[in-house]
Amino acid sequence: MIKDIDKKQNRISFTYKELLGSWEDNIKDFKQGTVVKGIARDIEKSKNGIFIELKPNLVGLAEYKENVEYGQDVNVYIKKIIPEKKKVKLLIFDK
Repeated sequence: MIKDIDKKQNRISFTYKELLGSWEDNIKDFKQGTVVKGIARDIEKSKNGIFIELKPNLVGLAEYKENVEYGQDVNVYIKKIIPEKKKVKLLIFDK
């Protein structure tokens, strides 16, 4: 998708993020109180939580759990969806 055209510098900026859908569009596929699959994407430096990718443009925060590594597939329980803050609180579920 074309994001910007700068004719003075002969530059075109592209983006793909908008093609992945908005937070509101993506969250419609998920319901509070369900277990879904995700991918561990980042661990907070203070080990307070792990960011889990639910969809390419939708990430939630799970409580920290030992032995979870970047890129690992995990099952997560959706504890809470907070639309006004665009947040999803998760709990990593043992397989």
